[in-house]
Amino acid sequence: MSTSGQAGLTAATGVGARRGAALALLAYAQLIYSLDINIVFVALPQIGAGLGFSGQTLQWVVSAYMVLCGGFLLFGGRAADLIGQRRMFIFALWLYALSSLAGGLAGSPGIIIAARAVQGIGAAFLFPATLSLINRLFAEGPARNRALAVWGGSGASGLTVGALAGGFLTAAWGWPAVFYVNVVLAGVAIVAAFFVIPPDPKRHERRSFDLPGALTVSIGATLLVFALVQGPEFGWTSPAILWALALAAIFLIVFAAIEARSADPLMPLRLFRNRSLVAGMTITFLYMSTFGALPYFLTVFFQNVRGFTALQTGFAFLIPSIAIAAGTQVGERLATRFSTRATLIGGMIVGAFGAACLVAGAGVDSPYLAMAPGLVLSGVGQGVVWTGMWIAAASGVHHDEQGVASGMASTTLSVGNAIGLAVLIAAANRHVGGLSGQALRTAVADGVQLAFWLAAAGILVSVLAVLALRRQTPAPAGE
Repeated sequence: MSTSGQAGLTAATGVGARRGAALALLAYAQLIYSLDINIVFVALPQIGAGLGFSGQTLQWVVSAYMVLCGGFLLFGGRAADLIGQRRMFIFALWLYALSSLAGGLAGSPGIIIAARAVQGIGAAFLFPATLSLINRLFAEGPARNRALAVWGGSGASGLTVGALAGGFLTAAWGWPAVFYVNVVLAGVAIVAAFFVIPPDPKRHERRSFDLPGALTVSIGATLLVFALVQGPEFGWTSPAILWALALAAIFLIVFAAIEARSADPLMPLRLFRNRSLVAGMTITFLYMSTFGALPYFLTVFFQNVRGFTALQTGFAFLIPSIAIAAGTQVGERLATRFSTRATLIGGMIVGAFGAACLVAGAGVDSPYLAMAPGLVLSGVGQGVVWTGMWIAAASGVHHDEQGVASGMASTTLSVGNAIGLAVLIAAANRHVGGLSGQALRTAVADGVQLAFWLAAAGILVSVLAVLALRRQTPAPAGE
């Protein structure tokens, strides 16, 4: 081989190795993000007892995170585009570390709720920054598909790791440990980011930050997610929920008017002309309304019907988590060999069949293994769709707008989760009032089975959104 050829091979190998290291770090960050969703659930009883929460206020340890995360995703996505994806990635990790430290040191309900709210904002900055970095570093096609599969598989693993780690840390060192562990994890990621993630490219044109748009959409989205998350708890006709919905509508309408007239909008309305992005947003919404609700009802079934402990529930999620991680890899191969459209349809059909199979294993006295076929099939389908929908959402988007596109798709993801859970919980709990003992267990099991049926039907409805995607010719595997 000639000297120039060897130099070219060495350079290509070096670039490939650096991208591989960057992908490993981005997958690790996604692991932190998904781990943090579940790790606090297990510690909630001890947090409530240790800090003197009432039964009505303890839910805010979870809700504060969900509401602020959902409200700031679009802001976080655009900030990644304008300020820099690596800068926002590191900034988000700092928010995670500092808010987790505050949460672990909290001595009152107000402090820990505030810490969780800041964690939610950190998540809203971290998720789109991580996703847009993948979309910038890996070219559209097989390379990006493989990267998204690794990233998605890591996130799936985090859900189980979170439940297991939460149970272990709480039992060994008490509830503050579930916060302190994030300080260590985020600290490692911050240091590694300076070495493995390429610096943000220099911008030759000056860009303004659409502050009015950022404020109106963040307030509007936060109010909307608040209403959707708290509606089942407060009552849909309560003044707080009605005011939140009304104000959310006003702020979001004002936001749309600002964007239509802005010279440099936070969310360029022309992005809605990208059929792949719009279809991807619709799919992320339906995905979290259906697939995303399954873990909640599985947790209810395992703990309230079958009587599993928190740690046993974590182990029960091993099968679906492995299946989801495997599905993300299958999704990459299918999208590369066939098309995103065909991949999503196939994943949804398998996932819907799996959700229906869960019904057979959700009886009051059904053994865990009776649910295994449904857990495997729904998990594989979920993983396939997860990879495919992010491929769709990133297709045809310029690298300078990957952050806001990621923020748009992840906002619909968050809103879909809130709406799906609200609808399915209302349907599942319609006959449980006033019951106790065996009658309550039976009613809860029946409600969980109904939720599985509705989720399966909703997954099949999602196929209609996939049909809006343009037919694609798969890229050669060597690209």
